[in-house]
Amino acid sequence: MTPVLPHFSYTADGHLCCEGIDVHGLAQAHGTPLYVSSGAAIQDAYTRVARAFNPVRAHVHYALKASSNIHIVALLGRLGAGADVVSGGELERAWLAGIPLRDITFAGVGKTAAEISAALDGSRSPLAGRADLPSGVRPEGRGRVGLFNIESAGELDRINAIAADLRVPFEATIRVNPDVDAHTHAYTTTGRRENKFGVPLSQAEALARDNPGSIRGFHVHLGSPIASPEPFEEAIDKLLPAIDRLSHSEPAVLNVGGGFGVDYGGQAAQPAPIEVFGQRICERLADQVNAGALRVIIEPGRCIVAQAGVLLTTVQYVKDAGAKRFVVCDSGMHTLLRPALYGAYHFAWPALVGPGMTPTSLRPEVAPERLTISDLVGPVCESSDFLATGRPLPDVSPGDLIAVFCAGAYGQSMASTYNDHAKPAEVLIIDGRPQLIRRRDTAFSLIAPELHL
Repeated sequence: MTPVLPHFSYTADGHLCCEGIDVHGLAQAHGTPLYVSSGAAIQDAYTRVARAFNPVRAHVHYALKASSNIHIVALLGRLGAGADVVSGGELERAWLAGIPLRDITFAGVGKTAAEISAALDGSRSPLAGRADLPSGVRPEGRGRVGLFNIESAGELDRINAIAADLRVPFEATIRVNPDVDAHTHAYTTTGRRENKFGVPLSQAEALARDNPGSIRGFHVHLGSPIASPEPFEEAIDKLLPAIDRLSHSEPAVLNVGGGFGVDYGGQAAQPAPIEVFGQRICERLADQVNAGALRVIIEPGRCIVAQAGVLLTTVQYVKDAGAKRFVVCDSGMHTLLRPALYGAYHFAWPALVGPGMTPTSLRPEVAPERLTISDLVGPVCESSDFLATGRPLPDVSPGDLIAVFCAGAYGQSMASTYNDHAKPAEVLIIDGRPQLIRRRDTAFSLIAPELHL
């Protein structure tokens, strides 16, 4: 077996396998487009993250926005993760996956009154009273969310009013916008003063002083993917003096967010390993943690699931248009939005290759004369509908299966039904056995909400 990534390897006869299971069999059983994730890869990545931040005993809250399937969240919950959610829907997913509400942080810039109420009182959950929940699963009495990550003074006023009306206490951190450049794409940078997230540090300190009974500390998230630990160090250096000025009888909370970079294969320089992020961040925080003055939370998502997933897509047509070849697939921007939205790079390669064409990493060393510059495009009626452009690829034919690697984060979670295309099915390999964890949409399931109104 020749590995491309841990748990994704090609056999001697050129077949791509996930944990030893030929992906062609999964595609035949469930159709394409199809997301396939390795449970072993998720577990390995989570373990690396937890170990990297163990010196400050950081509590890992998995960021559901990266991949929110209940079965993946449940796997991480069994490993010890809490959850970072950014909507009421994600909160319900995390809870249904078995994450106790006390281990959930509720972030997001636009929390509605209904979402806040459900986070404070399970009887206000949109799932309350439903007869179609699993047996014994009821939101009433589930308790309140562990922490709100508060984005504005107006949001804090709203939470205070709702909590008073429900006669429920709450705890929160204030999200600080530290004006730190994370050196990532403009659309995924969140820690600059021109971004919509958080409040300036001076305002955050004022809110904390005015609400000592509920504000436990500060939260910061700088963007994603971040290639080096320097932006985290800069933000922490700005926040620690403010943390020291908080007066509490219990340790203050510092949530340093996530966004740790992942190697997708296209970067000129690979991001630092998670162990380097952990070492450098922990060095900044160890004294306060060891003195009992600080509790640390991290919110990784991408670095846990990105390399654990592939998107399988079937070639429909190969079209030569002069100087360019188009490989038209059944996947596109509706299935994996990142290339169209951010210009993101994903390594893509046929799932069955001939001699000399087996990739040994995300940067295959194949003779250029054996490859053809191609655009890997989808069926959506938009010129931005592509998975890769100007990419050297082996020759392929209609019916061939292509694997798009490192698609486990922001793939399925950002997928849409644009042009009335069905969202993909999803398979998770658990203990060496494939499990269907999301059924494919059907034409009827897309139309049904508009019928019989």
